[in-house]
Amino acid sequence: MMAAPAEPIAPASKERTRFWRAPMLHSLPLRISVVVICLLWTVPTAGLFVSSFRDPQLITQTGWWTALINPFEQGWTLQNYEQVIGSNGMGEAFLNSLIVTIPATVIPITIAAFAAYAFAWIPFRGRGILFIIVVALLVVPIQMALIPILKLYSGLSLYGTFVGIWLAHTAFGLPLAIFLLYNFMSQLPRDLFESAAIDGASAFQTFIRIVLPLSIPALGAFAIFQFLWVWNDLLVALVFLGPGADVRVMPTALFNLLGAYGGAWHLLTAGAFLTMIVPLLVFLLLQRAFVRGILAGSVK
Repeated sequence: MMAAPAEPIAPASKERTRFWRAPMLHSLPLRISVVVICLLWTVPTAGLFVSSFRDPQLITQTGWWTALINPFEQGWTLQNYEQVIGSNGMGEAFLNSLIVTIPATVIPITIAAFAAYAFAWIPFRGRGILFIIVVALLVVPIQMALIPILKLYSGLSLYGTFVGIWLAHTAFGLPLAIFLLYNFMSQLPRDLFESAAIDGASAFQTFIRIVLPLSIPALGAFAIFQFLWVWNDLLVALVFLGPGADVRVMPTALFNLLGAYGGAWHLLTAGAFLTMIVPLLVFLLLQRAFVRGILAGSVK
């Protein structure tokens, strides 16, 4: 007897098309929403950037969007930036911000990396209680510590010094840094540490040669967080550095510029964009490392 003819099998390409068509249709509104949100988020920055190069008289008479409609009829100028950097001390404040931000980012990351490694892989008495205390510090508002620390700084002659604000930012950033790095380091395979111990590596050698290279994504993510936080901080800088021109940072200089030239929008926009340049560059250049650090440890 002849075998019955087999039923035709649908091509795999049709099944794949049918499988992928629905997600693509559903993702279209999501993509449109993301584009609209990005445009709305970018409009204020674009207006700030355009206004910083416009003539002072045109800023008070017309909106910034008119410069995009008739770009060749606008009085573009660099005098706004020249005046802000030269006459209003933004140039010196920019250098002071770098002096404050770089050590205030490196110091807490270094201390937190050692502490997180100890909490994760070095057994010692009271480790659990001490870690709970560190995590509990996350919920304490920094405003509660400003006055006691300021009194302490006055007695130790640390008020108005870069060392004082380095220590303040280190203390305020350590709880979050230890918590984030602990969550990452505690997920590292135990076999790595057992192999290192068999080879005769000490705890410090294991930390330097194994833990640190594997923790670079997490360290980079927190470094971006801490850098942006310290760079944009006004409260801590105003409390511990004071209004002195020799230690003035970018947010403090912009705050003083707002008080002195409240109606000079051409200077305020130029000063605000100068304050934004470094955070924008840091985030745009390191966004891939930032995403890697956020996702680090989420997938085994």
